[in-house]
Amino acid sequence: MENVRPDSSILIDIVKTRMPFGKHKGVLICDLPVHYLEWIYSKGLPAGKMGMMLATVYEIKTNGMHSILQSVKNAVNSK
Repeated sequence: MENVRPDSSILIDIVKTRMPFGKHKGVLICDLPVHYLEWIYSKGLPAGKMGMMLATVYEIKTNGMHSILQSVKNAVNSK
């Protein structure tokens, strides 16, 4: 089995990137409400990096790990 290491820079991108389309256009990806993430997940995530970021936030939030995003957001904003 291949040893895969997570890319922590994706979390930084999640707290800096704004939603480029839809009802929540302009909202930081990390601040999207869970109900919207569930809806967009059920419809099919977009391809590419945006889809990966949305899928990551979906997994974090639906598994009750919101504090991860808040910690990263605080660290990025304190720079």
